[in-house]
Amino acid sequence: VQLQASGGGSVQAGGSLRLSCAASGSIFKLYTMSWYRKPPGKQEELVAEIFSDDDTRYGDSVRGRFTISRDNAKNIVYLQMNSLKPEDTAVYQCQAAHVTASGQSSYHWGQGTQVTVSS
Repeated sequence: VQLQASGGGSVQAGGSLRLSCAASGSIFKLYTMSWYRKPPGKQEELVAEIFSDDDTRYGDSVRGRFTISRDNAKNIVYLQMNSLKPEDTAVYQCQAAHVTASGQSSYHWGQGTQVTVSS
């Protein structure tokens, strides 16, 4: 699986951005798709993830402001980011995760995309 992230940029606090992560492969719908971020000088953290059944989970700092969604027909996962804050500034990466019926796990990462929020 190859992942291509896009949509990062610079925005003022209170603004919005939408990140996209396009995936190759025919079993996209089976993957758990996640967005992680690494703020400058801090550890990487989970932002949001969406499971194959469309269930979602969010990090505490973004819940209520960010929305993750997926389009299985286009093999794309989105991260809609609203009410952005300077502390959302980070490099954002998407991840695809899959566990086979035999229990074999695979993880794939896209390249990072920079999000900068100014006050």
